[in-house]
Amino acid sequence: MTTQARPSPPLSPPSPWQRLRDASGSLKLRITLGSIAALGLSIAFTSFVLVTHAEHAMLARESEHELAESVRTAALLSRRVVSLQHALASVVPQLDAATLADGPALVRFAERQPFLRSLFPMMYIADPQGRGLMYADEKHAGPTKMNVSDREYFQRTLSERRPQISNVVLNKISGQPVLVFTQPIMEGTQVRAVLAGVLRLDNRDLLDELVEGQDSGTTSTAPIVTDDRGLVLAHPDRTRVMGSLVNEARLHGAFSAWQALGAPVEPQGLIVKQPGELVSVSGVPGPNWLVWRARNEGALLAPLHGARRDALRVAAGLVTLFSVSLLLLMTWLLRPLGQLQERALHLFDGTLAPQAGWPAARGEIGSLGEVLRRVGTERAQLELRNAQMLGQLRSVMRAAPAGIAIVRDDRFDLVGTAFCRLLGFDADASPDGSDAALVGQPVQRVFSSAIDHATFTALELQAFAQHQAYAGEWRMRRRDGTSFWARLQSKPMDAGDVSHGAIWILDDIEEARAAHERLKWSATHDPLTGLANRSVFAQRAEALVAAAPAGRPAAIVFIDLDHFKPINDLAGHNVGDLMLLAVANAMKARVRGSDLVARMGGDEFALLLEGCGHEIALRIARDVRDSILKIRMPWDQGTLSVGASLGVASLTVDTRDVARWLEAADAACYVAKQAGRGGVCSASPCPDPASDPAGVASAGHPSRHEMDGSPIHMNDAS
Repeated sequence: MTTQARPSPPLSPPSPWQRLRDASGSLKLRITLGSIAALGLSIAFTSFVLVTHAEHAMLARESEHELAESVRTAALLSRRVVSLQHALASVVPQLDAATLADGPALVRFAERQPFLRSLFPMMYIADPQGRGLMYADEKHAGPTKMNVSDREYFQRTLSERRPQISNVVLNKISGQPVLVFTQPIMEGTQVRAVLAGVLRLDNRDLLDELVEGQDSGTTSTAPIVTDDRGLVLAHPDRTRVMGSLVNEARLHGAFSAWQALGAPVEPQGLIVKQPGELVSVSGVPGPNWLVWRARNEGALLAPLHGARRDALRVAAGLVTLFSVSLLLLMTWLLRPLGQLQERALHLFDGTLAPQAGWPAARGEIGSLGEVLRRVGTERAQLELRNAQMLGQLRSVMRAAPAGIAIVRDDRFDLVGTAFCRLLGFDADASPDGSDAALVGQPVQRVFSSAIDHATFTALELQAFAQHQAYAGEWRMRRRDGTSFWARLQSKPMDAGDVSHGAIWILDDIEEARAAHERLKWSATHDPLTGLANRSVFAQRAEALVAAAPAGRPAAIVFIDLDHFKPINDLAGHNVGDLMLLAVANAMKARVRGSDLVARMGGDEFALLLEGCGHEIALRIARDVRDSILKIRMPWDQGTLSVGASLGVASLTVDTRDVARWLEAADAACYVAKQAGRGGVCSASPCPDPASDPAGVASAGHPSRHEMDGSPIHMNDAS
């Protein structure tokens, strides 16, 4: 079937809106706008370069100033800490053995120390067993029953026999957050007693004269003092003491950047990144405190920005004057082009003879008129050929068994019968075999999400740019909203010009993909518990061994269930499988999301703990053991439970391969089982069970907390 070319109907006079739209696309306006844009861009670029250079110079100068201020503040704070320690040391000679043994004498000693009590609102003296001998605050001094033997700073004072500064702790009497300065009272090489001065953080700041009365919302903040964990020790707003630096809007990003640098406590100071702020941090040696300062970049650069706005206003006036002059000139020069445009509007409507109405012009405009005259005669022949080719293409697409579509300008131009049916459209709804609801629609309609469509478009264009066809698997959406996996192949209609469109071939691969996923999962997981299997465990462990010793610390925990065989023998394998499921869930609940839990076979399991030191691995192993011990499974003849013996082996520089690493953890587990079961043992030899009742041991001598088999609970009170 052929289609005859028909002449275009006469054009109606353009409306005012059309005239305005045509004027906006005129050549003279575009030339004018281009010249204006070039002039404006040159002015803007020059202003930008100059102001940017000035901004960088100012920020560099202010960064040096802020760094110097934070270093100075840290030095002042360091000297104050030293003076507080010297004040305590200065009164130690007054505390001889007789005075320490005489309670009233100690009270009189405290009452005769107004200077020391002005420095420390609270002070106390304790014997080497941690028993309080005397306690004094602003109101009175007297005996006390306070015991500080459990305090970490007190234990360090006794063991190191030198002054110490505590972390932030809670006072045992008032419950207030405090810092404790200690001074050992020596008798020869032995500690006779400990003198301690206590600073309250809730109403007495470490930086009284440095932060008092300054506003943290101004251009430059007053210094903020924290410990190396980000706990606020001193702040201009005293209500924020004991808070976290993470909650400081002007410093939380800088704190994260400082941690990323390795959390250095640097007395010479550092500049750390915080959007919109100049942030400096300096360390206080000894107590490992940090002094933070921030200054708002926007407030610093405000004068420069104002100068740039003034310069741009002047430039805008000059550009406007230039634009008007250029537009008038272009209007006069391009009058023949307007006449050519008017004639071209009637090129196909038959109102004028092909040779009539063309402007007498030379150069490019005359050549363009000659081209337009030839276009009119060739148009009808081209339309006829296009109609014939389009009919042939539609016939091919109706008969093709594969899902075929032609896409142009990101819309469906032609759609085959099989393509329609794959996407749930009725291919019989139109005479040409393509559904009217799909033809002309954006291709995004058949993708499951806008993100998928954008990603596919980028990948398709990348393949076309390399003169290759594209093929990939995507989640497609049917007309009723359901989705399915399909393989989509795309090839440009014209390899030299992708704007001509592309041919799509669509295949349904939902069943094949589902079968592949099931096979992939079963190859890497235990079918009963859903845990990773031995091969996955070995692959992950191999990567850690390959990265050693430069990689992060890691540990393997080998777990062998105790008393599991009687469950299978008495209750049957089905109940045994349920118990294994319960054990798997208990272990997953006690580890981190990044840790790997695997079933190695039978009633043996293993944990792969990445980024985990040996002591933390022992604690996790104890938690897993306790969680397994808590499992209770009802049975018709009673309640079933199991235990576990665990072996812990950390990755060391001597670990050569995964087999030896796993063998070390297995051997430790065997030692724990031989020692009485229910224990956690390191890869080094375990002590005799009689000296380790909880079955927990580490390399060397076990600590008291490891001996009792329970986590360490630190008491934060002073």
